[in-house]
Amino acid sequence: MYRHEGITSYWKGIMPPILAETPKRAIKFLVFEQTKPLFQFGSPTPTPLTFSLAGLTAGTLEAIAVNPFEVVKVAQQADRQKKMLSTFAVAKGIIKQDGLGFRGLNKGITATMGRNGVFNMVYFGFYHSVKNVVPEYKENHLEFLRKVTIGFLAGTLACFVNIPFDVAKSRIQGPQPVPGQIKYRGTLSSMGIVYREEGFRALYKGLVPKIMRLGPGGAILLLVFEYSYDYLLHNYS
Repeated sequence: MYRHEGITSYWKGIMPPILAETPKRAIKFLVFEQTKPLFQFGSPTPTPLTFSLAGLTAGTLEAIAVNPFEVVKVAQQADRQKKMLSTFAVAKGIIKQDGLGFRGLNKGITATMGRNGVFNMVYFGFYHSVKNVVPEYKENHLEFLRKVTIGFLAGTLACFVNIPFDVAKSRIQGPQPVPGQIKYRGTLSSMGIVYREEGFRALYKGLVPKIMRLGPGGAILLLVFEYSYDYLLHNYS
């Protein structure tokens, strides 16, 4: 990429995630916190199933909001031209050519819902369940490390479980092998094609960089949320 497209190619498609991250995280935690009571099923306290189902709901709903940004991001990253088009220009081109529907700006939405839903189901389910089992430390730095470790493991495990959905999403939203012919359409059918033509391991392509991003990211996200939430409750409630 550096030789053919220059150093700036490493930042292709950076604007859609920047625009999407704030509302995405807001939706994630809002839905997660608000739906937890619905999934307690009469239990006085949340159970691992509660955290998992609330996470699944949060991830599925956030995917609906961010999918158009994902389509634009993938289109920008797949463009091998040295001259980068703006995010607005790429989005405008997609809408003009394919519209706003499931072949245009909402292409691959079921794969995105599967990816985000499964990730958050494992992520929240594992983190909160394990955090409630592993004893807390009185020392602040040890308690911080405990939460970082659990958050990292939660993000890493979620990557292992959801990456086949991510691979299917990339195939659906990215350039098709033969221009003008749509090979990858549905989520499960795309997984089936990848498995038959490239083998089981192909469903885990990109796992290492995904873990490098979402392992630490998963730990940071939950810790920032928890400490910020506690601070706001303590000072403004």
